[in-house]
Amino acid sequence: MSAADPPRRNEEAVHHFVERMAMAFAEVGFPRMAARVLFTVMSADDPLTAAEIGERLDVSAAAVSGAVRYLTQFGMLVREPVKGSRRDRYRLPDNPWYEGTITKTGIYKNLIDLADGGVDALNGRGTVAGERVSEMRDFFVFVQEEIDSLGERWRARRAAIGHGRHPADR
Repeated sequence: MSAADPPRRNEEAVHHFVERMAMAFAEVGFPRMAARVLFTVMSADDPLTAAEIGERLDVSAAAVSGAVRYLTQFGMLVREPVKGSRRDRYRLPDNPWYEGTITKTGIYKNLIDLADGGVDALNGRGTVAGERVSEMRDFFVFVQEEIDSLGERWRARRAAIGHGRHPADR
Protein backbone atom coordinates (compact mmCIF):
# COMPACT_ATOMS: atom_id res chain seq x y z
CA MET A 1 0.00 0.00 0.00
CA SER A 2 1.44 3.39 -1.01
CA ALA A 3 1.13 6.60 1.02
CA ALA A 4 -1.63 7.73 -1.38
CA ASP A 5 -3.78 4.63 -0.76
CA PRO A 6 -6.44 5.04 1.91
CA PRO A 7 -6.22 2.62 4.84
CA ARG A 8 -8.24 -0.56 4.42
CA ARG A 9 -11.47 -0.86 6.38
CA ASN A 10 -12.19 -3.75 8.64
CA GLU A 11 -15.57 -4.67 7.11
CA GLU A 12 -16.43 -7.10 9.88
CA ALA A 13 -15.82 -4.43 12.53
CA VAL A 14 -17.88 -1.93 10.49
CA HIS A 15 -20.73 -4.45 10.29
CA HIS A 16 -20.60 -4.95 14.07
CA PHE A 17 -20.60 -1.18 14.63
CA VAL A 18 -23.69 -0.78 12.41
CA GLU A 19 -25.56 -3.60 14.14
CA ARG A 20 -24.63 -2.52 17.68
CA MET A 21 -25.66 1.08 17.03
CA ALA A 22 -28.91 -0.07 15.43
CA MET A 23 -29.70 -2.17 18.48
CA ALA A 24 -28.91 0.72 20.83
CA PHE A 25 -31.18 3.05 18.86
CA ALA A 26 -33.92 0.38 18.73
CA GLU A 27 -33.76 0.07 22.52
CA VAL A 28 -34.84 3.72 22.81
CA GLY A 29 -37.67 3.38 20.28
CA PHE A 30 -36.01 4.12 16.92
CA PRO A 31 -37.08 1.67 14.17
CA ARG A 32 -34.32 -0.92 13.90
CA MET A 33 -34.19 -1.13 10.09
CA ALA A 34 -34.05 2.65 9.85
CA ALA A 35 -31.17 2.64 12.33
CA ARG A 36 -29.35 -0.06 10.34
CA VAL A 37 -29.74 2.00 7.16
CA LEU A 38 -28.69 5.21 8.94
CA PHE A 39 -25.47 3.70 10.26
CA THR A 40 -24.73 1.90 7.00
CA VAL A 41 -24.87 5.23 5.16
CA MET A 42 -22.92 6.92 7.95
CA SER A 43 -20.16 4.32 7.69
CA ALA A 44 -19.81 4.82 3.91
CA ASP A 45 -17.36 7.36 2.52
CA ASP A 46 -19.64 8.14 -0.42
CA PRO A 47 -23.43 8.28 -0.87
CA LEU A 48 -25.09 4.90 -1.46
CA THR A 49 -27.98 3.77 -3.65
CA ALA A 50 -30.80 1.76 -2.10
CA ALA A 51 -29.41 -1.33 -3.84
CA GLU A 52 -25.98 -0.77 -2.30
CA ILE A 53 -27.54 -0.31 1.14
CA GLY A 54 -29.57 -3.50 0.70
CA GLU A 55 -26.48 -5.40 -0.41
CA ARG A 56 -24.45 -4.23 2.59
CA LEU A 57 -27.25 -5.19 4.98
CA ASP A 58 -28.38 -8.30 3.08
CA VAL A 59 -32.00 -7.09 3.10
CA SER A 60 -34.72 -6.54 0.53
CA ALA A 61 -35.30 -3.39 -1.49
CA ALA A 62 -38.65 -2.99 0.28
CA ALA A 63 -36.97 -2.92 3.69
CA VAL A 64 -34.52 -0.27 2.50
CA SER A 65 -37.30 1.74 0.84
CA GLY A 66 -39.33 2.02 4.03
CA ALA A 67 -36.27 2.91 6.08
CA VAL A 68 -35.00 5.63 3.74
CA ARG A 69 -38.51 7.11 3.56
CA TYR A 70 -38.57 7.29 7.36
CA LEU A 71 -35.06 8.78 7.58
CA THR A 72 -35.57 11.39 4.85
CA GLN A 73 -38.85 12.45 6.46
CA PHE A 74 -36.95 13.31 9.65
CA GLY A 75 -34.00 14.93 7.89
CA MET A 76 -31.58 12.18 8.84
CA LEU A 77 -30.83 11.26 5.21
CA VAL A 78 -30.65 13.36 2.08
CA ARG A 79 -31.80 11.87 -1.23
CA GLU A 80 -29.93 12.90 -4.37
CA PRO A 81 -30.78 11.75 -7.91
CA VAL A 82 -28.18 9.80 -9.87
CA LYS A 83 -27.65 11.68 -13.13
CA GLY A 84 -28.95 9.78 -16.16
CA SER A 85 -30.73 7.23 -13.98
CA ARG A 86 -34.00 6.72 -12.14
CA ARG A 87 -32.06 5.73 -9.03
CA ASP A 88 -31.24 7.93 -6.04
CA ARG A 89 -28.27 8.02 -3.73
CA TYR A 90 -28.50 8.65 0.00
CA ARG A 91 -26.12 10.53 2.27
CA LEU A 92 -26.19 12.12 5.69
CA PRO A 93 -26.88 15.85 5.82
CA ASP A 94 -24.30 18.21 7.24
CA ASN A 95 -24.42 18.16 11.04
CA PRO A 96 -27.18 15.52 11.20
CA TRP A 97 -27.30 14.98 14.94
CA TYR A 98 -28.40 18.47 15.84
CA GLU A 99 -29.89 19.77 12.65
CA GLY A 100 -31.62 16.57 11.61
CA THR A 101 -32.89 15.23 14.88
CA ILE A 102 -34.02 18.35 16.67
CA THR A 103 -34.54 21.37 14.47
CA LYS A 104 -36.04 19.71 11.41
CA THR A 105 -38.63 17.61 13.20
CA GLY A 106 -40.28 20.53 15.00
CA ILE A 107 -41.40 18.15 17.71
CA TYR A 108 -41.38 20.72 20.50
CA LYS A 109 -43.16 23.37 18.45
CA ASN A 110 -45.87 20.83 17.71
CA LEU A 111 -46.19 19.87 21.38
CA ILE A 112 -46.30 23.55 22.40
CA ASP A 113 -49.04 24.27 19.86
CA LEU A 114 -51.06 21.24 20.99
CA ALA A 115 -50.66 22.21 24.65
CA ASP A 116 -51.81 25.76 23.85
CA GLY A 117 -55.00 24.27 22.43
CA GLY A 118 -55.40 22.15 25.55
CA VAL A 119 -54.99 25.18 27.83
CA ASP A 120 -57.65 27.00 25.81
CA ALA A 121 -59.99 23.99 25.95
CA LEU A 122 -59.56 23.82 29.72
CA ASN A 123 -60.39 27.52 30.17
CA GLY A 124 -56.82 28.58 30.88
CA ARG A 125 -54.91 28.15 34.09
CA GLY A 126 -57.95 28.66 36.31
CA THR A 127 -58.47 24.93 36.81
CA VAL A 128 -56.22 22.17 38.13
CA ALA A 129 -56.18 20.47 34.70
CA GLY A 130 -55.58 23.77 32.91
CA GLU A 131 -52.62 24.52 35.21
CA ARG A 132 -51.14 21.06 34.55
CA VAL A 133 -51.36 21.47 30.78
CA SER A 134 -50.04 25.04 31.03
CA GLU A 135 -47.02 23.82 33.01
CA MET A 136 -46.39 21.10 30.42
CA ARG A 137 -46.49 23.73 27.66
CA ASP A 138 -44.14 26.01 29.58
CA PHE A 139 -41.74 23.11 30.07
CA PHE A 140 -41.68 22.40 26.32
CA VAL A 141 -41.09 26.11 25.63
CA PHE A 142 -38.15 25.98 28.05
CA VAL A 143 -36.78 22.80 26.44
CA GLN A 144 -37.04 24.33 22.95
CA GLU A 145 -35.20 27.47 24.10
CA GLU A 146 -32.49 25.34 25.70
CA ILE A 147 -32.16 23.20 22.58
CA ASP A 148 -31.78 26.33 20.46
CA SER A 149 -29.03 27.54 22.80
CA LEU A 150 -27.43 24.12 22.88
CA GLY A 151 -27.45 24.05 19.07
CA GLU A 152 -25.62 27.37 18.90
CA ARG A 153 -22.99 26.10 21.34
CA TRP A 154 -22.70 22.81 19.41
CA ARG A 155 -22.16 24.59 16.08
CA ALA A 156 -19.38 26.70 17.66
CA ARG A 157 -17.72 23.66 19.22
CA ARG A 158 -18.13 21.64 16.04
CA ALA A 159 -16.31 24.33 14.08
CA ALA A 160 -13.62 24.69 16.74
CA ILE A 161 -12.74 20.99 16.71
CA GLY A 162 -12.87 20.70 12.95
CA HIS A 163 -16.00 18.61 12.36
CA GLY A 164 -17.80 19.14 9.07
CA ARG A 165 -14.67 19.38 6.98
CA HIS A 166 -13.37 16.61 4.74
CA PRO A 167 -10.43 14.79 6.44
CA ALA A 168 -8.10 15.84 3.62
CA ASP A 169 -8.88 19.50 4.38
CA ARG A 170 -7.78 19.28 8.03
